Amino acid sequence: MSAVIDIARAARLASVNLQAVNNEQKNEALLRIKQVLSERREEIFKANEQDKKIAEGLVEAGKLSSSLFKRLDICQGDKFDTILSGVSDITQLPDPTKKVTMATKLEEGLELYRLTVPVGVLLTIFEARPEVVVNISCLALKSGNAVILKGGKEATHTNAALARVIQDALASLPESNGIPKESVQIVETREDISALLDLDRYIDLVVPRGSNSLVKHIQNNTRIPVLGHADGICSVYVDKEADIEKAVKIVVDSKTNYTAACNSAETLLVNESLLSNGSFLEIAQGLLNAGVTLKCEENVRDFLLKSDAISSELKETKIQAATEEDFFTEFLDLIMAVKTVPDVEGAIVHINEHGSKHTDAIVTENKEVADYFMTRVDAAGCYWNASTRFADGFRYGFGAEVGVSTNKTHARGPVGLEGLVIYKYKLIGNGDGAADFGSGKKSFKHETIAPSDYKI
Repeated sequence: MSAVIDIARAARLASVNLQAVNNEQKNEALLRIKQVLSERREEIFKANEQDKKIAEGLVEAGKLSSSLFKRLDICQGDKFDTILSGVSDITQLPDPTKKVTMATKLEEGLELYRLTVPVGVLLTIFEARPEVVVNISCLALKSGNAVILKGGKEATHTNAALARVIQDALASLPESNGIPKESVQIVETREDISALLDLDRYIDLVVPRGSNSLVKHIQNNTRIPVLGHADGICSVYVDKEADIEKAVKIVVDSKTNYTAACNSAETLLVNESLLSNGSFLEIAQGLLNAGVTLKCEENVRDFLLKSDAISSELKETKIQAATEEDFFTEFLDLIMAVKTVPDVEGAIVHINEHGSKHTDAIVTENKEVADYFMTRVDAAGCYWNASTRFADGFRYGFGAEVGVSTNKTHARGPVGLEGLVIYKYKLIGNGDGAADFGSGKKSFKHETIAPSDYKI
């Protein structure tokens, strides 16, 4: 326990130092991190291969899901280069701190300012995605926060290697930089997390990234505010006035672009008229050809089984009867629950009842219908004629993301830098007292101060 307290205390002290660091110093640190990560790529890949070898055995034994295994690999394709590119992108973002969001003259010589400031110390708990170590660390530093990281045991070696490289990069900065290496720390055991969740005097915000059970466990076991989401049950509604060619592309991309992601669509809602006129068949074929298993409501299943355009093999293997539970399920696989609704109102009712307030999309050429949908669906992201897969901090231009929040607090949807700052009030006076104001005394002016007249 004492070791965990030492880590939390060191993070708190680092966060105090980070308050005074300027944007140039932050970017210097980020570019140094990118350089050292690139130089030690082989060391990191070796650690990742070690984790993947262990994970393969866990998948075969049924102890690790294939979706988590997919998230573990940072060696495939250009994934590592994308991670490095994300670091560079963050340096190009404006510093979110020290921005004046309100300036009011209360009285001559008495001025009130509201400024953005770092949250302080972040505790980030995540599963299987080692790149989170880099993403979160860099976003934390850019926003002036210290961070303590805890990854899943399936990525222990990779996480440790990445954190070690980042700390070494920070330690190699010139003394004039001011960012201590304790700004980024990592812990490895569940016991460490249980202890840290009790340390609300040191830790300001918990950011969990992982399964429903992980997020709910954290929410139920800490007094520290939690920023995150438990599920990613995203839906696409295809309206009667949809362009079917667009619908095929959007639905297939939403489901298959990366099935393990929380912004992958799990439910397809189809206007019932598209069964009557046969247009739905083209959408279904697009999904089936992409290897998607369709868990269908009875009328949808009957429609597909009667179609001569679908092979007997696909009918037997890829078209299944849906249960009510399927419409509450985050499959994270090439599986999609499908049902019809009478109109846009039916789609909205279904989504607000079954969805997770993450991201939902409508495909239609009718602007009024689209506006109606996007206004009434209760989700962090509502899209018109676009894939749900765009719900991502990198795609939004955040450089990288801390996570996705379905909370209705200061940050919602993909959370980037703006979700890692809060604000404080600074009052500049000249011997003023509250007793100076009142009936027969001074009156408050409450005038807006022009930026050119700011005194901070």
